Amino acid sequence: MLYDEGGSGRSILLLHGLMGSAATWRRQVPWLREFGHVHTYDAPGHRRPAPTELTTESFVDDLLEHLDRLGPSVLIGHSMGALHGWCAAAQRPDLVTALVVEDIAPDFRGRTADDWAAMMRAWPQPFPDADAVLAFFGNVAGQYFLDSFVRSDDGWRLHGDVDTFEAISQEWGTRHFWDQWDAVDAPVLLIEGEHTITPAGQMARMHSRKPGSVYVRIEKAAHLIHDEAPEQYRMAVEEFLRTLR
Repeated sequence: MLYDEGGSGRSILLLHGLMGSAATWRRQVPWLREFGHVHTYDAPGHRRPAPTELTTESFVDDLLEHLDRLGPSVLIGHSMGALHGWCAAAQRPDLVTALVVEDIAPDFRGRTADDWAAMMRAWPQPFPDADAVLAFFGNVAGQYFLDSFVRSDDGWRLHGDVDTFEAISQEWGTRHFWDQWDAVDAPVLLIEGEHTITPAGQMARMHSRKPGSVYVRIEKAAHLIHDEAPEQYRMAVEEFLRTLR
């Protein structure tokens, strides 16, 4: 499920967040081509079948199969994609040359996805048209879902199963990923929004545990930083990628 987005030079793979898709990166792809050969990727359960076991390890195994085809790559991840990226880097450091981690942390233990999943099940699907999606979610989140939803004759629907999305999120409330984070040896850029979904202070702790990492906090941004604050996001990522040269 790799999509060749063009460019030349170093391999760059973009990893979307939960309920996203490869297409949610389409506004970033053009400027990222200036820094390498860009690919996007649909995670299992997003426009394609979910793994039999809905564990982080299953998703990381799938990612590593695709990385074996691409070769050593810079991984630029948002939320779930960033988590899978650093777990892949911990497991196969030979395949990950650098990491961008956007708005995700290692330890969500004690949180549940119950209310969030109930809200999703109450969405008025199918949405009759694109305007209805934007009216319901707002311009930023609405565009995120328009890039991912499946369109059919009767409207727009989720591109995966709510039970799958819920299970992915619920697992994060039962375990931590600090060990995998500590095992990462690649250069890292951490980007956090002011109105983050992550437990307070965790991304700053991630930075402090890796003295060579770069940490950027973007004011007024929430979880979808690359679309909510695209210029600040681009500036941070471009500066980081230039250091790799």
